[in-house]
Amino acid sequence: MALLYVYIFGFLLIIGTPIVFVMLLAPGATLLIEGDLRFLNMLVQRLFAGMDSFPLMALPFFILAGELMTAGGITTRIVRFAETFVAHRKAGLGQVSVSSSIMLAGGSGSAVADASALGGVMIPGMHQAGYTRSFSAAITAASAVLASIIPPSGLMILYAFIMNVSVAAMFAAAIIPGLIIGFGLMIVVAIVARFRSFPDPAERATWGDVARESKRAILPLLTPIILIGGIVGGVFTPTEGAAVAAFYALILGVLITREIRLTDLPRLFGNAALRSAVILLLVGAAVSFASLVSLKGTPQLVSGLVLGITDDPLLLFFVIVALLLAVGTIMDAGPAILILGPILAPVMINLGIHPIHFAVVMCIVLIIGLITPPLGLVLFVVSGISGERIERISWDLIPYFLFEVAVVGALILFPELVLWLPRVLGYV
Repeated sequence: MALLYVYIFGFLLIIGTPIVFVMLLAPGATLLIEGDLRFLNMLVQRLFAGMDSFPLMALPFFILAGELMTAGGITTRIVRFAETFVAHRKAGLGQVSVSSSIMLAGGSGSAVADASALGGVMIPGMHQAGYTRSFSAAITAASAVLASIIPPSGLMILYAFIMNVSVAAMFAAAIIPGLIIGFGLMIVVAIVARFRSFPDPAERATWGDVARESKRAILPLLTPIILIGGIVGGVFTPTEGAAVAAFYALILGVLITREIRLTDLPRLFGNAALRSAVILLLVGAAVSFASLVSLKGTPQLVSGLVLGITDDPLLLFFVIVALLLAVGTIMDAGPAILILGPILAPVMINLGIHPIHFAVVMCIVLIIGLITPPLGLVLFVVSGISGERIERISWDLIPYFLFEVAVVGALILFPELVLWLPRVLGYV
């Protein structure tokens, strides 16, 4: 009976129950069936306690910042700035898509949001320039994941809250892996361009073009510098930093780019509030679910099972990554982190893996799941924008997906890629 909730959980998923209700109904039904009614109050208390958290206030502010950045035309300015540096290269607009994602990543903290914002600009533009819709969608999707890796990352805030690790340490640890993936994707685009027929690149931008677009982009580009520098440097907490990012995006959109009218604000704030409510309810449900996971001794059970495979920490790390890649194909990254973090992290930590090392690798692996079929949310976004079938986009995504998985392997083999910067800054 110890795993009764697992069977109920699986049944509810199979019949199509929304994940938030699955995480509430599975433990509730389990306690009712087993007669442990005294713990039902605990589940309700944990539900509200999970949402009543100061660190989690960062999520609504980052979501609001993303809404304001998109509406304020910041995405367009950054894309045009990137074009002046790389559009003249082979597959130049593919390079623009990746470089724009790197620069936009320090804003919204959401791969889905950046895929929507950047895809709305790049995919039609690339198709008009002669690129196939599938390639345009694939490179946009592959680079959009950087928004959830390069700080600030909403998913890493969720993990830090659930597992009680430092948000600032996770942000610092994710910077180098994020940049490796970003610049590596540009190299992969260049390699792919050697084997495919792409349109002729644009003419090299003049110094006047560079100066003009730099002037237009300088203030938007200060967003990640202010945000990451402030958090990592200890000037403000991640929650305060999220508020700073939202306020800065508001000032840019209303006073600088002037693409946000005051009459637009109720709609933008309403969109952010609705998206935040969904996420916070999911977090509360996950905290409630995790309390039953702990009560039933599931981490200890899983530990015994995985140690039965091997007790070599490195090999086990790769086994868990393979499991997470499989999970990413059928479950969104947020719920997967909330459900599996409390189960898998204690196992790896007990084997000597640093908590921040495992945290960042787990988050990156599940973020990559956002571009894997059949349920990758980023895939759905770029498919909707491009009008291309997910199967065709997935085929063009293969080289970028393989590269991102290879980076994960390097992060496992060389922990200092993750831990060096947090150590330098004194977080670990």
